[in-house]
Amino acid sequence: MSINNKLSGLILAVVLISNTAIASENESGALESYNRAMFTFNSVADYYVIKPIAKGYRAITNAFLRERVHDFFENLKEPASMINHSLQGNFADSGTSLGRFTVNSTLGLLGTFDVASGWGLKKNKTGFDKTLASWCVPDGPFVVLPLLGPSTPRATIGLAADAASDPLYWGKYYTHFGEDWQRYTFYYGITALGFVSVREENIELLDNLTANSVDPYATIKAAYIQNRLKINACADANDDRSANSYDFDFDEDFDE
Repeated sequence: MSINNKLSGLILAVVLISNTAIASENESGALESYNRAMFTFNSVADYYVIKPIAKGYRAITNAFLRERVHDFFENLKEPASMINHSLQGNFADSGTSLGRFTVNSTLGLLGTFDVASGWGLKKNKTGFDKTLASWCVPDGPFVVLPLLGPSTPRATIGLAADAASDPLYWGKYYTHFGEDWQRYTFYYGITALGFVSVREENIELLDNLTANSVDPYATIKAAYIQNRLKINACADANDDRSANSYDFDFDEDFDE
């Protein structure tokens, strides 16, 4: 698919979700049935596959190594932050994100060390989801994605757009080492490592969040929606409500 086709698809998706209202009672009933079924599927997959792998990753690594992996993936998000700060009109922050990516990718050994913070270039993550929020695009209804977990239509579009800003995404097309299958295996292997890293960081949080819950689905949904209050900048511009932070991070990055 060409870049123009990808951009056209993204624009179409933005137009569609800009016309998405919160589901009516009839729609929400059908959507909740789907969400609960997908939540159950995700929970089973997590219990038998993802969480054991995350625990195994923790068992064979130490905190120092896991921090290097974490910083590596955080650095890969800086181009998305740079682009979206510009789209939000925050050009100084965009320059900071560019500076962070440049410094950490070089002196920080491919981002495995956060040298830029020590130089006064503080991390300020953002993404296309927050850009859409600043443009007053509505969030849409709560939806559970396969394996990725809680989301909304706008958050899903933001996730896809930010993934397209990832240097690894373009690297698999424009690097020339090995055969195609080797490049794609490397790319998807690194992507899987990032997913496992995030799950490992949130083992205790998710366990505590659902341990004593009569309805884990409702608990996760409430926590996710509450966290969205921080992101819906336009909708909440005149709203003094504050939200607690639940920093689980399967399908999006909440502000740190």
